[in-house]
Amino acid sequence: MRSMDAAERRARLGTRHRLATPTRSDVVDEIARSLVVLHATDPATVYLSVAARGIAIEPGHIEKALYDDRTLLRMLAMRRTMFVAPVDLVPVLQASTADALAHKQRRTYSRYIEQAGVVDGNITKWWNEVEAATHAALLARGSATGAQLSKDVPRLRTQVDIAPGKPYSKPTNITTWVLVTLGCEGRIVRGRPNGSWGSSQYTWAPIESWLPDGIAAMPVDTARAELVRKWLRAFGPAPVSDIKWWTGWTLGEVRKALAHVDTVEVDLDGETGLVLADDLDPTPPPEPWAALLPALDPTPMGWQSRDWYLGPHQPALFDRNGNVGPTVWWDGRIIGGWAQRSDGEIVWRLLEDAGSDAEQAIAAEAERLRAFYGDIRPIPRFRTPLERELTA
Repeated sequence: MRSMDAAERRARLGTRHRLATPTRSDVVDEIARSLVVLHATDPATVYLSVAARGIAIEPGHIEKALYDDRTLLRMLAMRRTMFVAPVDLVPVLQASTADALAHKQRRTYSRYIEQAGVVDGNITKWWNEVEAATHAALLARGSATGAQLSKDVPRLRTQVDIAPGKPYSKPTNITTWVLVTLGCEGRIVRGRPNGSWGSSQYTWAPIESWLPDGIAAMPVDTARAELVRKWLRAFGPAPVSDIKWWTGWTLGEVRKALAHVDTVEVDLDGETGLVLADDLDPTPPPEPWAALLPALDPTPMGWQSRDWYLGPHQPALFDRNGNVGPTVWWDGRIIGGWAQRSDGEIVWRLLEDAGSDAEQAIAAEAERLRAFYGDIRPIPRFRTPLERELTA
């Protein structure tokens, strides 16, 4: 069995994730493809992840790719998590993951409406009518907020109490339920935010604004095999458990997808992993590199088994739900954390000694990051112990 130790995996990480200096790029789409998708639960993460892998990228370049060129699209996918994906990957994500998620959303929300007794007759028919009317209203407007759409489609203001009689009971209208489900179905998409690039207050647009013919259909098995293939190219080698965690699929679904992918087992320092059969050549170690990656960056969130690049630093850098905060990297390993203070200063702390060369390189990255932020002061959605300490 071919051996791929931690050092080789770190070399791959630095090169394939465009963190090693010679591999960085100013082409936003290239950076996104290097990581399969960009993690977008926190809006600022998209911008900061691209900036960390860029050379002279500015926020406007990323906005242009998202909202002018529309070569990237924001959607819910794996693990019901928000991602920004290259538009050519959207059919793969839709068939492999989002369609099943849409079905689950519809079933859950329809049950709430039925239990509340606010609709007479066929719930499925009623829901379909509301979705169709909402999509039509959005096509007519071009883009709109949920509040604007609820004026055009009065049934979006239907109120449902999902916990009647409970102390936390609070009726809510179904606007967000319908919009999120339409997004999962690939019929609408989150558009430009109302605010800065750190804002999460999005307008909505019909999918036709990004893809005039809508999202092309794909067989589920084909889509899942292609997604696994792309993930292994970017994140492999890795154990099957990491693929299961990242995709959010069942183990059976992962194994079924892998049956259509040509892989080879390799030894990962005593653990069995998989790598694409045509991807066994060693990766030359790049020159030592430094990076400041944001909270929820796709690199540290790409694997569930993290010891080979995280070491003992999880308690300081992750929250209780497993969300990573801002991290400092040196040559393929996490060695500390960082934060942005209210005055814009980027502060960082190392959790192990990495030498003067590392400190100088990290300081340079911190200054580059400060310039990228400009006047924007987003607060990470999930606060971690070290990030809180650095901003106290």
